[in-house]
Formats: sequence, structure tokens, C-alpha cells
Amino acid sequence: MRVAVTGSSGLIGTALATHLRGVGHEVVPVVRRAARRGEIAWDPSACTIDAGAFVGVDAVVHLAGAGIGDHRWTDEYKREILESRTRSTNLLCEALASVEGGPRRLLSGSAIGFYGPRGDEQLDESAERGQGFLADVVADWEASTGMAEAAGISVAHLRTGIVLSPDGGALKKQLPLFKLGLGGRFGDGRAWQSWISITDEVRAIEHLLTSELSGPVNLTAPTPVTGREFAATLGRVLRRPAALPVPKFGPKLLLGGELAEALLFTGQRVVPTALLADGFTFEHADLESALRALLQRPA
Repeated sequence: MRVAVTGSSGLIGTALATHLRGVGHEVVPVVRRAARRGEIAWDPSACTIDAGAFVGVDAVVHLAGAGIGDHRWTDEYKREILESRTRSTNLLCEALASVEGGPRRLLSGSAIGFYGPRGDEQLDESAERGQGFLADVVADWEASTGMAEAAGISVAHLRTGIVLSPDGGALKKQLPLFKLGLGGRFGDGRAWQSWISITDEVRAIEHLLTSELSGPVNLTAPTPVTGREFAATLGRVLRRPAALPVPKFGPKLLLGGELAEALLFTGQRVVPTALLADGFTFEHADLESALRALLQRPA
């Protein structure tokens, strides 16, 4: 397949492009600069895109968007988080809807933030929208694919959890402290962490390229853990103590209260019901095996 990928230079996009090429697909990066051969140019901030370049592309994986945890949540940055997703998705879907002989499959980025903080409630794709800023962002983000769906393009929303990779994201930020034996749970450690290894993230996206699933699809491992369990497991894999709790005031001072609360002290217990029912098999179904594989530590 010829697969166009937005956000191809990000953590997931980079790993996905490598994986897809490794299994024989042709990857067409969608880039925000002058396109080289085999690329497609766009500029969501200027609302420009080379729609004609999508002719002959079989599917699109749309991963572009400002990082949720990259900056404090000022009003300005919260607007950027939202608009970087809705504007780019609207632009992309308008282009895809206008092209004859273009992609008939769109996998559009999304997030489990849709469900909001829900305590111990187990959540699959049938769960209703939750409350809060992230839930509002994801709802608007997913609604932005409407033009593609109206044009008959099959759309799946990739509701991704915490992607574990030593190359970026939450795990990379945690590793230095844990390796020094200074890691531990955030707060009381009761918040659920719905995670997925970068390996299974890109395998699941590949699976969905040829799947008939549409609508929301949870990209999380089948075994979410509490923050307490996550810290203990990471410490065990690294053979380091992980008993020092991180009180709320530290991250809230560093990140701001709303961001710290959303990312570190509340969570969702999400399960991948649709993906499992569609026949996908996880390579890393439990946290310890995932961490050992990612960190290349033997048992």
C-alpha cells in the first residue's frame, strides 16, 4: 500500500514509517516545507495542501498536532492544542474528499482523553464522552473528520493511550530518576494508566489500514495498571527501588495545576475491545514484558 502519514517526524510517526517500510509498504510523508520526491506538502496554519498529490495513495494516517504536555496550559497554548488538531484535520479531510482516485481509508489521531477522569470504571469504545478540556478537544478533533466520512472514506479514530518508548514521551522522562533509584508513584498511585508499547501502537495502526473497523478504536494494551503498579514494575525491570512517592505540589508547580492533574493524577481504565474483537494480537499484553522488551533487559 501507499500510505501518507502526517506527523511523520514525531515519536509515533517516526516509528510507524520505519515499521511500514519494513513490512513492504510505501510511506509518503506529509510535510510542512517544500516537498521532496515522494512527499506531499501542506501548511495547516495557512490552510494550504497539495490535494492532487494524494491521487494514487491508498490510505492516510493522520498524526499531526501540538504536544499535549509540551508546555504549560495557558489559554493560548490550549487554543493551539485544539486548533492544531481541528484545523489540520478539516484541511486534510477537505482535500481527501475533493480527490478522485485518492485514499479510501483514513486513520485519524485521537486520544483516550475523550473519556475524561473516570476513576475505576472500565471503559471501552461504547463509553460516553467524559468531562474536561481533553475530552472537549478530542470530541472536536474526531468531529473534524466529518467531510471525509461524508465523501465515503472509511474513517477510524485512533484513541491512543500512554505510548511507552525509551525514545520519547512519558517513559523517556521518567527513566533518569528511576535509574537513580529516585522514582515512584505520582500522588497516591491510584490513578489508572492505560498504556501501549510503541511496538504495538505501530502494529495496531498497520492492522487497521486493512481493517473494516470505523469510528473510535482504543489503542491501549488490554491490561491497564494503576500508577502504583506502574512505578513498582518499572523499578523491578530496572532493578532499582521505586518507593519515593511524588507529591502533587511538585509537578503542579512545574507544569501548572490543570496539566499536572490531567496527565499525572487522574486517568482512565481503558480496554481495547474493538481491536481485540477484530483479531489483533498484542505482542506486549502486560506491562512487565513491554518494559523488558523496550528497555532490552532480560528477565
